[in-house]
Amino acid sequence: GYVRGGLVIKFQLLLSCRSGKLTPTQVAKNIIAMLEDCDKSTPPLRAIVQWDQEQIMLMAEASTTRYRNKCTLSCLDGIPVCLKEEFKVVPYHHRVGTVYLGTQPETEDATVARKLREAGAIIIGVSNMHELGTGTTGCNPNRYHKIPRNPYNPNHFTGGSSSGSAAAVAAGLCPVAIGTDGGGSVRIPASFCGVVGLKGTFGRISGHGSLPLSYSTVSVGPICTSVADAAIVYSILAEPDLLYPYGLNQPKATLSDMCAPDLKGLKLGVDWTFFKACDAEILSACEKAVKHLQSLGASVVEVSLPEMEEARVAHVICILSEMRDFLQPDFNKHFHEMNLETRASLALACQFTALDYIKANRQRTRSMRFLQEIFSTVNCILTPAVPCTAPRIYESDLLTGSSDMTCTVRCMRFMQLGNFTGIPGLVVPIGYSAAGLPISLQVMAKWWDEAVLLRIGLKLEQFRDQTKKPSIYYDILA
Repeated sequence: GYVRGGLVIKFQLLLSCRSGKLTPTQVAKNIIAMLEDCDKSTPPLRAIVQWDQEQIMLMAEASTTRYRNKCTLSCLDGIPVCLKEEFKVVPYHHRVGTVYLGTQPETEDATVARKLREAGAIIIGVSNMHELGTGTTGCNPNRYHKIPRNPYNPNHFTGGSSSGSAAAVAAGLCPVAIGTDGGGSVRIPASFCGVVGLKGTFGRISGHGSLPLSYSTVSVGPICTSVADAAIVYSILAEPDLLYPYGLNQPKATLSDMCAPDLKGLKLGVDWTFFKACDAEILSACEKAVKHLQSLGASVVEVSLPEMEEARVAHVICILSEMRDFLQPDFNKHFHEMNLETRASLALACQFTALDYIKANRQRTRSMRFLQEIFSTVNCILTPAVPCTAPRIYESDLLTGSSDMTCTVRCMRFMQLGNFTGIPGLVVPIGYSAAGLPISLQVMAKWWDEAVLLRIGLKLEQFRDQTKKPSIYYDILA
């Protein structure tokens, strides 16, 4: 059968084999052939939007030499990865989903790109994204990007804004991708594409070298084939960075008790009224997944998440106000080069006042205090990841883009609390809808406690009795 779990570990075993049949060089050659195929397919996958054969082969050959000499750099040595176009990655254009940014190739890596290189990873390119991260579908009709397709059904969106990152992992092009998450931008596409997405605590993984669209809501995190892979990437990337002040005083990242045999002693908080605000198919799968966690010794504790509507509105005010502030020169100078949806979002952001922003941040303080109290009684909070499955792509979306505010707001329903308050969140695929589209559950924990998310996530993976192969899938190990 088709099994996807722990691809980084599988890679390691195969690459370490003394037979030498599989090398990073051979994997890189496979990927290059598949990237060419992606571009020619109907419709094109549009997961990776910039790649360079020479760059890929240079990294792969250096890794092959290290394996031969038994001096690998880390668990990620030889592992193919991609980064969202929001990050600076040498020598690609830092376009951030636009047609007007990144006119020259980058000469300096973002911190996460540098750390991945130092770990020996093979950067296969930069991935597609929703223009300037302003939406949740991944719909980006401009000439450099086009619309990435959901590997489970190419007539459906991937989710956004880290759209190409999720599509690349789901389609098998790489087991690891890096995204950013200001309103669900890692977790929504990971959920829609049936892969694992981790939003670290605010400041946990350095955002230096990514476009600072919203300085109070955006976290960086990996999108991976499995929870084990996410844990490996997290352990390599999560540490203070002198160039990124928000995470300087963080406690040391650990994976404590991640592989405990059961979940005994853990208390899982659920606000059932909030939890049930989703489609019936999704609710049914998520309720069964919660029972599975109970069967492993965890107890479910009913909690109340207060002022969720106030927090939702306040998050929108914060993220849009900050984006509008940062993008004011772009809005004035490049308005006609932006997608229609981006223009509408930034125009809406002009309506917020300084008073609105101050009130929104007072709400943030309240919401964080509520969470402090809740996390004194439970280890985590469970919700569905997204209330619906991936939306359909219509012909008009390909030409003019998509602007469906109801859909955007709905997709972010379970996401915004994590962005607004800075707590970490993990989404894990748990099943499929009748139409074969992925469904995921979300686990959120207190600040800096990613370890408990990964522990629960590993057990959550066992709930899904089968992993369906996406309709677009490349086996880069073949």
